[in-house]
Amino acid sequence: MRASRRPAPLRRRGIWSAGQRSPGIAIDLGSARTRAWIPDHGLVIDVPTITSRGGQGVCFPVRRGHVVDLAGAVRLLDHLLGRRAGLGNCSIVVLTTPVLCLDEHRVATLAALEVLDARTVLTVDSVKAAALGAGADLKQPLLVVDIGAQLTEIGLLVDGAVTQPHRLDVGTSDLGAATTVADLVRWIATVVIDLLRSDLGPQVVDALERGPMLTGGGALRPEITYRLAKRLCAPVRSAPAPHLVAVRGAGLALTAADRHPSFAGEVTTGHTTLPNAGS
Repeated sequence: MRASRRPAPLRRRGIWSAGQRSPGIAIDLGSARTRAWIPDHGLVIDVPTITSRGGQGVCFPVRRGHVVDLAGAVRLLDHLLGRRAGLGNCSIVVLTTPVLCLDEHRVATLAALEVLDARTVLTVDSVKAAALGAGADLKQPLLVVDIGAQLTEIGLLVDGAVTQPHRLDVGTSDLGAATTVADLVRWIATVVIDLLRSDLGPQVVDALERGPMLTGGGALRPEITYRLAKRLCAPVRSAPAPHLVAVRGAGLALTAADRHPSFAGEVTTGHTTLPNAGS
C-alpha cells in the first residue's frame, strides 16, 4: 500500500491568525474519510480516517460507522485539530452520527472529541445533515439514501425529522465479486418496500414521486443511480457534491445552533441532540 502524506494540522495551515477564535466546527468522522467544515471557511479537512500506531503501522479507528479504536480516533482528531486549532470553551462542535447509532459508539465518539476542548458538542443524524447540505425542501416528505464506503443509511424525513431510519452494513468498499451493485440496490429496494408497508406508506409514496435523494460516495457512481432508479421506478436524484453534503449540512446546522437562543450566554460543556435547524 502506498504511504500517504499525513495532513498538516489546521493550526499550521494559516486558516486563523494567532489568537483568532472559531465559533465552532462541523465534523463528519466517517469510516473512510474524516471531513471538517468551518463557517466562513467551508471545507477545511478531507482526509482518510487513518492514523499511525506510533511505529506499529497504521490503524483505522472507525469501521462501519462505529469508533472501534478510541485512542486512534483521539490521535487523529488531535493531529488534525487539537486544542490550539481555534476552538475552546466558546465554541460548538456539530458531529454527524449514523442513524440508529449505538450508545457505545456515541459515547466513544464524544470521548474522542474531548481533545478539542469545545464548549458544547451537538449531534445530527447524517441523513438529516445530508438533506440540509443539499438544500432540500424539508417541508415535503423526502427519502434520503446515503451510500458511504462501509455503511448505507436510508431515512424518510417528514417535517424535517428522520423517521423509520434503516442502515445496511455495506458500502462502496464492499463492491466486487462477492457483493455487486445489483445486490446493494436490491437490499436498498427491500428497505424502501418495507417503508411502503409501514404506517408512513403515504408519505413514502409522496417521497418516491418526488424522487429519492442519493448522497455519499455511492452517488458518484452512475451505475448505482441508474440501477436504483430502475428498481424503484422513481427518479433518483444525486445531490450536488454528494460526498460532501453531510459535513456541509452539519456546518449549516452549526451556524443555526450558534444563533439559537438556547445557546446564548454560559453553557456547560456537554452533549445534546441538535435542534431541528433548517427544517
